[in-house]
Amino acid sequence: MSATTFFKSSRRGRIREPFGDRVFLVVVVIMLAIVLALVLLPLIYIVASSFSSASAVSAGQVSFWPVDFSLRAYEEALRNPQLLMGYYNSLIYAVAGTLISLTLTVAIAYPLSRKRFFGRNVLMTGLLFTMLFSGGLIPTYMVVQDLGLLNTRWSLLIPNAIGVWQVIIARTFFANLPDELHEAATLDGAGELRYLWSVVLPLSKPLLAVLALMYTIAQWNTYFDALIYLKDPDLYPLQIVLRNMLILGQGSGGAVDLAQQMEQQQLANVLKYALIVVSSLPVLIMYPFVARHFTKGVMVGAVKG
Repeated sequence: MSATTFFKSSRRGRIREPFGDRVFLVVVVIMLAIVLALVLLPLIYIVASSFSSASAVSAGQVSFWPVDFSLRAYEEALRNPQLLMGYYNSLIYAVAGTLISLTLTVAIAYPLSRKRFFGRNVLMTGLLFTMLFSGGLIPTYMVVQDLGLLNTRWSLLIPNAIGVWQVIIARTFFANLPDELHEAATLDGAGELRYLWSVVLPLSKPLLAVLALMYTIAQWNTYFDALIYLKDPDLYPLQIVLRNMLILGQGSGGAVDLAQQMEQQQLANVLKYALIVVSSLPVLIMYPFVARHFTKGVMVGAVKG
C-alpha cells in the first residue's frame, strides 16, 4: 500500500463527532462569543470615551472609537497630587497585603493538608464557620480599634489577610501532592519546613500565582475598609481618592457663570472614564502574566483526585 493510499484510507476511517456533540460545541462557542462581547465592548467604549473630547462624550457621539482625540481628562486626573499618593498607597497595600496573605494562607493550608495533623478537622470546621458567619461591622470595628490599628496601614492589611476560600484551594492542592515526595524528603533528612520550602512551594507555582492574583485584586480594589478605618488622606488607597475626585468633579457650584458650569460638567463626564482606565490599568497589565497559571491552579486546587 502506498503512502497516498494509506492517508486517504485514514481520512475515510476517521471517527466523526456525533451531530449532537457538534451542535453543543457550536452553542458553546456562540455563548462564549456573546459573553466576550458583553465584557469587551463596554471596556472598549470606556477607553474610547476617555480619549475623546468632553463635548463629544456629553453629546453621545462616541461609540467604540475616540472622537476629537484629547488627553485633557488624563491631564486633569494626573494633575491632582492625591491621585499619585493614592497610587503609591494602593501599591503598598497590594504588594504587602499579597505577601502577608500568601504567607499566612500557606502556613495554615499546609498543616491542614497533612493527614497526621491532630485536630485538623476541628480547625477546618472553624474556618468554614467564619466564612459563613461573621461578627458584623461594629464588633469588627471595635476589635480593630482595641488593637490600635485605626488610621494605620495595618487596618487594611491584617483584618482581611486570610481568605477561607483561598485556604480551601491551597489545602486541597497540597493534599493532592504524592505522599512519595514527603517520604523521600523524610528519608533524606528533611523536616516539615524544609520539605515545604524545597519541595511543596516549587511545585505550587500555579497555585501561588492564582492566590496572588486573587489577593492582589482584592487589595487593589479595597474601598469599604479604607472608608471605615482611615481618616488621614495621606493613607487613602486609590479607590477612595478616585471617589473624592469624582465628587469634586461634579461641579463647583456657587459663583461661576453658566458656561463654566457646563464645561465643568462635560469634563466631569469624560473624567469618569479616564479614572476607570487609570484604576484598572495595573490589574489589566498584571493579568496576562498569570493567566496561563490561572486555570491550572484553580482546577488542581479545587478538585481532589
